[in-house]
Amino acid sequence: MIKLAWLIPLFPALGVVINGFFGSRYTRDKAGHIAALMAGLSFLVVLGIAFEMIFGSGGKHTIHLWDWISAGKFSVSVAFLIDPLSTIMLLVVSGVGFLVHVYSVGYLHGDPGYPRFFTYLNLFMLSMFLLVLGDNYLLMFVGWEGVGLCSYLLIGFWYEKQSASDAGKKAFIVNRIGDAGFLLGMFMIWVLTGSLTYLEVFHVAPNITEAGATAIGLLLFIGAAGKSAQIPLYVWLPDAMEGPTPVSALIHAATMVTAGVYMVARTSPIYVMGPGALEVIALVGAVTAIFAASIGLVQNDIKRVLAYSTVSQLGFMFMALGVGAFGAGIFHLMTHAFFKGLLFLGSGSVIHALHHAPEDQQQDMRYMGGLRSKMPITYWTFVIGAVAIAGVPPLAGFWSKDEILANAFFTGHHFVWVLGSVAALMTAFYMFRLIFMTFHGEMRVDHHAREYIHESPYSMTVPLMILAVLSVVGGIIPGFPPEGGWIHTFLAPSLAKGSAGGHAANEAVQFVRVSAKSGGGHGGPAAVILIILAIAIAVGGIALAWFMYLKNTAVPDGLASRFPGLHRLLLNKYYIDEIYQACIVKPIYRLMGSLWSFDANVVDGSVNGSSLITLVSSRFSGIFDLKTVDGAVNGVASVTKFFSQVFKFIQSGMVQNYLFVMLLGVFMMLSAYLFR
Repeated sequence: MIKLAWLIPLFPALGVVINGFFGSRYTRDKAGHIAALMAGLSFLVVLGIAFEMIFGSGGKHTIHLWDWISAGKFSVSVAFLIDPLSTIMLLVVSGVGFLVHVYSVGYLHGDPGYPRFFTYLNLFMLSMFLLVLGDNYLLMFVGWEGVGLCSYLLIGFWYEKQSASDAGKKAFIVNRIGDAGFLLGMFMIWVLTGSLTYLEVFHVAPNITEAGATAIGLLLFIGAAGKSAQIPLYVWLPDAMEGPTPVSALIHAATMVTAGVYMVARTSPIYVMGPGALEVIALVGAVTAIFAASIGLVQNDIKRVLAYSTVSQLGFMFMALGVGAFGAGIFHLMTHAFFKGLLFLGSGSVIHALHHAPEDQQQDMRYMGGLRSKMPITYWTFVIGAVAIAGVPPLAGFWSKDEILANAFFTGHHFVWVLGSVAALMTAFYMFRLIFMTFHGEMRVDHHAREYIHESPYSMTVPLMILAVLSVVGGIIPGFPPEGGWIHTFLAPSLAKGSAGGHAANEAVQFVRVSAKSGGGHGGPAAVILIILAIAIAVGGIALAWFMYLKNTAVPDGLASRFPGLHRLLLNKYYIDEIYQACIVKPIYRLMGSLWSFDANVVDGSVNGSSLITLVSSRFSGIFDLKTVDGAVNGVASVTKFFSQVFKFIQSGMVQNYLFVMLLGVFMMLSAYLFR
């Protein structure tokens, strides 16, 4: 089955061709079904490969398709690498991606751009598959740029809305900044190792100096920070909410935002050679986690709360990578895909139900409330997703997120652990603030819209239920057996052992299971205390949200009145967009204006001045040529003509006249001779 890996990107490529070329004319009504079928076929192939990898051969397998570039010592092939890391990523991307396709069939039904949407969606999947499957950095970069292009197309899908068009451009431009770092890092890898193929690069990675590895790591992290929305390149992601909700689920759960995490994890053999880069990643991840979580505390747009939640959870993943717990980072990537995909699709179900409400109320939680009785499936699945992300055992988020915090604590990154713990408290609070404002209390939506509120169709609720199940068991199943969890054992051949903390980092992976089971293990009582504290943080955040938004609803307004400056600061997202606008965008526009003015007045002035001089000189030359040169030529011609007129009378054609002239000439010469 592994040899059939080339089918994984082929199916969505076929979907792109069918819907892209024929969707608007022949397959318009079936575009969603065709796209979902192609995504489903890819998922089936991935399941077969995953089964073989987990229960069969395992190891690393390279599927060479064709030689791509060969120039001197530089050569790159189009080849796929199937190993434990790519297998886990393929499961997440294809599984969640397929559910998003199915959900979109109902959500986008009747939209004028229906075939175009599914063309973009399949293209997104194709690009992500290339990013994950490629056995070299250049092929990864092709997929990397592909998902960047597709995010621009999908975020700006409703391009007739100015805000959506601007959001698409913002995502594209911000990601180009990160991509510059990725390119420079890739060039450094080539210079220092002589290859871009993973296995060849990692084979010689131990020979790279610490300074070289740190430089590569920091440059690649710039690319990862752009794609995975870390400070300071996170600003594109909240604005991505302008796209259709299934796009938000696909971008924020399973595809684009996970690309940076995957790239850093894939490059772990180089990162462990440059621990300085890992320290930077851990700190940036921790600061991003608490920074974004604090903004989510006061947002009122249901999708923006989830967007800042995504930025925060990505920060947790980078915290794990930074402390050397690469497996924990990928584990959280997987569980996050389940519950964040569920939450975004659940928010889409709510927005779909409020379709008849005024546009400014459809996503504003202040106009919701009381929806649980109208939408029971959406409500209960949403609650499961919220409990999972809050970190309540035994749901998925508890196992992965608190494993990250344990790694941070046991590797001596106590500051990172504190920031992560506070961010976890905020996460539990803002998620249940969302639950209580949206589904509980009195219904506050426009009266006209209330009679139209109903549960979403099965094409939308079935994916919700599947993701809800995965949010429950997605952390428990990978966590067995208790001695370490098969997912960590499975991923071990693909990931380097963390340099930060050495043996302690490896033992911290097991703290939740071993310490809770026996009270012993590496952490001993400290590990048990961390477990209790993690649960207390989750429950405390939920309880605080209950008190403020159900028990005593006057508290939020009271706190906002008491601390107006802090409330405005959080509500306006620390004014980061305004700061960027004032310090970066406007100066660039002024520079553009200055350059345009310089070009118009100096460069164009010089060109126009030289052309004027040329014009004047050409006219002078014309007059000189006409009056002098042509005059001289014409004068010679006139003189010649005059003499020709004179002498033509001599040429009469009469022989006697010629004889007379000859005799006259002889006579004159003789006379001159005789009388000299």
